[in-house]
Amino acid sequence: MTMQIFFSTPERQQRLRAGPLSDDIDGFAAWLASEGFDPNTGRQKLRLVSDLSRWLDHSGLAVNTLDERRVEEFLQALEPQRRRLGDAAAGRQLLAHLRQNGRVPAATPAPAPEGRIEQIQRAYERFLVNERGIGGSTARGYVSLIGTFLAERFGSERVELESLSAHDANQFILRHAQRWSYARCKQAAAALRGFLRRLYQRGDIPADLAGAVLPVRDWRLSEPPKWLPAEQVEAILSGCDRTTVAGRRDHAILLLLARLGLRGGEVVALTLDDLDWNEAVVWVPGKGHKREPLPLPQDVGAALAAYLQDGRPQCESRRVFIRLLAPHHGLRSTVAICNVVRRALARAKLDPPRKGGHMLRHSLATSMLRNGASLTEIGRILRHSLPSTTQVYAAVDLEALRFVAARWPGGAA
Repeated sequence: MTMQIFFSTPERQQRLRAGPLSDDIDGFAAWLASEGFDPNTGRQKLRLVSDLSRWLDHSGLAVNTLDERRVEEFLQALEPQRRRLGDAAAGRQLLAHLRQNGRVPAATPAPAPEGRIEQIQRAYERFLVNERGIGGSTARGYVSLIGTFLAERFGSERVELESLSAHDANQFILRHAQRWSYARCKQAAAALRGFLRRLYQRGDIPADLAGAVLPVRDWRLSEPPKWLPAEQVEAILSGCDRTTVAGRRDHAILLLLARLGLRGGEVVALTLDDLDWNEAVVWVPGKGHKREPLPLPQDVGAALAAYLQDGRPQCESRRVFIRLLAPHHGLRSTVAICNVVRRALARAKLDPPRKGGHMLRHSLATSMLRNGASLTEIGRILRHSLPSTTQVYAAVDLEALRFVAARWPGGAA
């Protein structure tokens, strides 16, 4: 019986089974165990469920009356000394468990009144996803920028799309350029061009304003990419304590960044189905729904196998990299990858100006270049769609650049 994981004696287990939720608490305990909650956390959640069940009984309420409002009433009724930080989360988890088993009705929140800007955003997101085939996260980023643009342009006034101008779009980018990165400004310009072009196609504006949105200048080649020398990369990799689950997971993540040059989002999206052990290949889920094969080096494969065999929590997710703490599901964003890199840099006592996962990608490209690889070969490994993207790495090969640099007028022959 799963309850024994959290409460050792039958008497303590039986005390929890009281009130309308008495038939549900064992199933909830099984769910907690399957999601990897530790015994202390599980006991806290089960005690809360037992208290909720008694509260329902005392209030004359049945299980099927439970919803978010009822749970909130119960939490407010708890004595202050009995409240715990995770009580609200436990209430949400219980409701999800009960709904999955048909014990309480599905949530039917009243839809918030949708304003004109929200309607425009929703319609444009459907167009991007369904007709342009743009990925969900990229589409949401564009739509968010469009919402900010429209809110700043019209404020509390009526939204009249026909009054939009290229000046509005350019001023929007200029206003935010001081605090946005180059990549963010470039994304905003692309989002506005696409949005204005779509408005013209629909007849919402009288002229195609997309071409009037000024390009965001990129001075990438004026400054070489930030990178770390090989010995510092090895110090980062060797700093992982592989006797721990966290160390084995982080070591595998860092190797994918440092040896294969994967982007943070690609590491997050990697699934068990992307690993072809027979062919020693990893299929990288890249941009635009593409999957591209890369060879799986021996050390990367060994690190992945060590994590998968002795570290990765058992769960329903097919993602390779899973949260350490329950509930166990795949890492949600590149923020988690950046945090892994930052912790590794701190352990190695390194403080480079850039601390994200892309720094290890740059370091791989620079190391390849200095070891004789061509820009074409580097671009193939990094999966660049355009050769110009790889040209930035030529700036780090100073010795090669000496042969093509023009002589200073009047200098020595």
